[in-house]
Amino acid sequence: MNFELSEEHKMIRDAAREFAQELKAGVIQRDEEAKFPTDFVKQMAGLGFMGIMTPEAYGGAGMDTLAYVIVLEEIAKIDASAAVIVSAHNSLVLYGLNAFGTEEQKQKYLVPLAKGEKLGAFALSEPEAGSDASSQHTTAEDKGDHYLLNGTKNWITNGGHADIYLIIAQTHPEKGHKGINVLIVEKGLPGFTIGPKENKLGIRSSDTHSLLFSDVKVPKENRIGEDGFGFKFAMKTLDGGRIGIAAQALGIAAGAYNLALAYSKERKTFGKPISEHQAIQFKLADMEVDIETARLLTYKAAWTKDQGLPYGKEAAMAKLHASEVAMKHTVEAVQVHGGYGYVKEYHVERLMRDAKITQIYEGTSEIQRLVIAREILR
Repeated sequence: MNFELSEEHKMIRDAAREFAQELKAGVIQRDEEAKFPTDFVKQMAGLGFMGIMTPEAYGGAGMDTLAYVIVLEEIAKIDASAAVIVSAHNSLVLYGLNAFGTEEQKQKYLVPLAKGEKLGAFALSEPEAGSDASSQHTTAEDKGDHYLLNGTKNWITNGGHADIYLIIAQTHPEKGHKGINVLIVEKGLPGFTIGPKENKLGIRSSDTHSLLFSDVKVPKENRIGEDGFGFKFAMKTLDGGRIGIAAQALGIAAGAYNLALAYSKERKTFGKPISEHQAIQFKLADMEVDIETARLLTYKAAWTKDQGLPYGKEAAMAKLHASEVAMKHTVEAVQVHGGYGYVKEYHVERLMRDAKITQIYEGTSEIQRLVIAREILR
């Protein structure tokens, strides 16, 4: 085994780390105002982050999953909202189009998305379809040369700013999950309405919206895969998405740890830095151990995917552990800061709020345990 990053991976890490320092300017204000980082998304496109895993032939950077998680980790250390914008765009939209789209779909949609000229969103969740993803009430009625789309989608990341949406909908209710399709839907189609922006606890500058469809005509050529492929598409896509969220959670935890470590060396009590008190040292040691294990699981999941091996269990393990580490140790980072940890200018309270969602989206921690258990008992 070789745990050393390649020179290429080190370069992408350093570029992401340098860019993340630019994100720090205004991050508190963006959080308070729930302001989407439009200019920074353009910068990330220029750096190749918005199409990092997409082949160069389709406008992407042509890098691997490990490079992708390294970028997400570095960005999430500073701004988890920016990280999830990148994650949803790459993992949930570009991956699916590249893996399963037709050449025509790739040229029309994948290329501008990979270049960062357009933004993507993935719509699976509904009011009654969260953990039970097969319970789709949004319908795509087959009308011969087009589908008629009706229904509501909830909790859609990039929902307000996206240009291209991948919509999971039921075409053949009698077939259950085997009757589900995935359709490419462009913003602005008649009958397609974007609902109000959600006022969230964390990742507040990432916009989250409901999507409403009322007799939206979607051309038949915008279906990805064969009729009934939608549920398999969603499950395969979510496996990769979980690696992205693991990387985001890892970055949140590492960012909080870095802040706590630096503060512990500056803050003095009883005549010495609090880093010299054993109670604080034990917290820092536990953070270091848990974050490193989360990093190893996340990097292994990325490596497994890059080798072309089955990676569902590895993705679930990484996402489960990294998200729980993020929640646990952002709380501890606030504790290390004492009263200062409770005020916004020290950043750790924001990271604590950002951490919670990583235990929920892309499959809750309970769903991850179910995925893992099924794999080990198979």
